[in-house]
Amino acid sequence: MRRFIYLTLLLLTVVSVANAQSITGVNVESFTMERNGNFVVVDMNLDLSQLEVKGTESAVITPHIVRDSISMALKSIGVYGRNRYFVYERNQTLAPTSDDDLEFRSKDLPSVVNYHTIVPFEEWMDGCKLILERADCGCANTELSREGSVLVDRFPLEPYLPTLLYIRPEAEQTKSRSVSGSAFVDFAVNKTDIRTNFRNNVEELRKITGTIDSVKADKDVTITAISIKGYASPEGSYSNNTRLAKGRTEALKRYVENLYNFPEGLITTSYEVEDWAGLERYVEASTLTHKSAILDIIRSDAAPDVKEKLLRNRYSNDYLHLLEHCYPALRHSDYVIEYNVRQYSSVEEIERIMNTAPQKLSLEEFYILAKTYEPGSEELDELWEIAVRMYPDDEIANFNAANSAMDKRDYERAERYLQKAGDRPEVNYSRGCIEALREDYAAAIPYLEEALKGGVKEAEPMLEALKNHWKVTQTKR
Repeated sequence: MRRFIYLTLLLLTVVSVANAQSITGVNVESFTMERNGNFVVVDMNLDLSQLEVKGTESAVITPHIVRDSISMALKSIGVYGRNRYFVYERNQTLAPTSDDDLEFRSKDLPSVVNYHTIVPFEEWMDGCKLILERADCGCANTELSREGSVLVDRFPLEPYLPTLLYIRPEAEQTKSRSVSGSAFVDFAVNKTDIRTNFRNNVEELRKITGTIDSVKADKDVTITAISIKGYASPEGSYSNNTRLAKGRTEALKRYVENLYNFPEGLITTSYEVEDWAGLERYVEASTLTHKSAILDIIRSDAAPDVKEKLLRNRYSNDYLHLLEHCYPALRHSDYVIEYNVRQYSSVEEIERIMNTAPQKLSLEEFYILAKTYEPGSEELDELWEIAVRMYPDDEIANFNAANSAMDKRDYERAERYLQKAGDRPEVNYSRGCIEALREDYAAAIPYLEEALKGGVKEAEPMLEALKNHWKVTQTKR
């Protein structure tokens, strides 16, 4: 039997206690309320040895699933005094119970009644209470009393909040960093000597020296290497371009060496005779009339001089455009300055560096500082955002940033970071955490099972909690 009623004032008088001992004559030895698929199962062992019912009266014990103004009465237990039992025997329509319910004559009532019922789960039941009620009636079904207690204050439990994991990165024994750039130093036609006042050379040379100066001025760092790579454009013969690329790169090296007292061998050079890759990128992004044919020539296996001649002779107008707008940019010098950063030990120092020059911190130093911040705080979230900006391709940086985003309930951001966090077992755990926080426990469980197989011990209690989220059990002690 399944009965819906709207709560009356009588139901609202229910006493909220941990068990049903407040109901006269009814003692709940144990009970379980569980969602099983599309059904809710309620099992109870009721000690009714102290239940007294007069011959002309009846007592009906009924569990109710209650949420807000809706109540569903579950299967009842009817206990009838001798006279009342015979009245209902003669006229079943008068009975407060039906064929689906359990019915007993008071003299035949067992000391313990094993109660079991199943009802379909409905969405309104999410967050409901389970209330046990006793209603007593006399002659003509006149209600004599009604009392009850709360067995389950909320079903299911409150939304599960998983424990988020953060991985401590390995310490960098040497914190090696680098800064790079490109300078477009102009040379006179067929010359390899640097003329500082030629065209825009003052500004272009300052790019290199300014970068070196900024690194040298930092007392926390030590320059370990400087590399310069020169490029020539495809214009002219390959042999002459080889001479120009090599000579101009060496001239730039000598220019830097004359300005600084670097140890011998600290500056190294290399060159690429003709920057065909740069030409290809330019043409690919262009709207040249013969773009496709020009790209075919660039990508062909022909010798550089042959390709340059084909471009010049076949597509003269496009070639003139390239000479004016593309080739100057292909004559450039790329430079890289490598340096080591000292280790930071104090939290105060790490925090100061994070706010001024975060690129100097190792991931482990970010982690050390993070341990001092309040979980879920804006400061902690900002820290992990800075860390992942400094290490955008690092799996651990992305993993920790994902967990920080989860803590802020920003699941889209968390999933984006997890895509770059690799395939370590902890990633499955975090994916399970996202689904758990979304309260999709069915989706969370497979991820957590995989994480547990991978050795993430935190997945085990979480799995147990999620599987029992829709289950409340209590046993009298």
